[in-house]
Amino acid sequence: MEQQSRRRKPELVCPAGSLRALQLAVDSGADAVYLGLRNQTNARAFAGMNFDQAQIREGVRYAHDRGAKVLMALNTFAAAEDPQPWFDAVEQAAGLGADALIVADSAVLDYAHRHHPQLRLHLSVQASATSYEALEYYRQRYGIQRAVLPRVLTLSQVAHLARNTLAEVEVFGFGSLCVMVEGRCALSSYATGSSPNNAGVCSPAAAVRWTEREDGSVDARLGGVLIDSYAPGEARAYPTLCKGRFVVDGRRGYALEEPTSLNTLELLPELMDHGVAAVKIEGRQRSAQYVSEVTRVWREAIDAAAADPGYRVRDAWSARLARWAEGQQHTLGAYDRPWR
Repeated sequence: MEQQSRRRKPELVCPAGSLRALQLAVDSGADAVYLGLRNQTNARAFAGMNFDQAQIREGVRYAHDRGAKVLMALNTFAAAEDPQPWFDAVEQAAGLGADALIVADSAVLDYAHRHHPQLRLHLSVQASATSYEALEYYRQRYGIQRAVLPRVLTLSQVAHLARNTLAEVEVFGFGSLCVMVEGRCALSSYATGSSPNNAGVCSPAAAVRWTEREDGSVDARLGGVLIDSYAPGEARAYPTLCKGRFVVDGRRGYALEEPTSLNTLELLPELMDHGVAAVKIEGRQRSAQYVSEVTRVWREAIDAAAADPGYRVRDAWSARLARWAEGQQHTLGAYDRPWR
């Protein structure tokens, strides 16, 4: 079964880690925003972030009044001994008027499909579905209408999937990258005893310790493991094992992954030609200002790519995004593999 690809203008899906970020995303041109509850059912369960029911209700009203959609992320894997919090989250989303659920766990997909068949289901990137056979299984078995593709796929692989599934395809366009395969990361659990795939956070706050030395430098530890040291006055990053700096063979540096941001502005015409339904901006853990500025750039770029066959990335867009890039660096990630 092959679906013919067709050029389409993709939706712009933007992060909302707070009500303010949601409002700014909508005002800046997002077609949809995605958010999560203040518990382990979503993969960005950071302290001080996410939404209670009253805030979701207000966010849904704000977005809907302005023609935008609200997608609710239930994208961690349910605990086998007690999946009820994930099922309760499905009920809350349906009752609060969410336009779709972003789900990874098959038990949660099954529950939502059976109890709320009218509610759109989007397969989370956490499900790590990298073949059209996998997408078709989820579509036929659980009724998913869209799949968020993992960031390990090349552009040609994305096109192949889009041609051969009846599910819509969503890809990441901008934001932090991870060396791990989505939904399969177990690295931080060796230091913390808590899996990010279940707990919703790579570095639980209880496992993070900052220690300032006499010279003003600061050590960052995760579960007692020293993962980075910062010079006096140096900006501190969110402490994760994969992006820590370690001494290897006498040299200190990023042993696993150097911080850099995915930026696919130049690929927009190709993504549209392949029939990609939505472009997603990563960053629910980032500031509301980040959400606003990145959304504005991508709104302008998508509109320009849809209107102008001679589309080119504008220098002003690159300059505006550069200040928000992790490590102040950009990459096309797996989309471009020149060594292949």
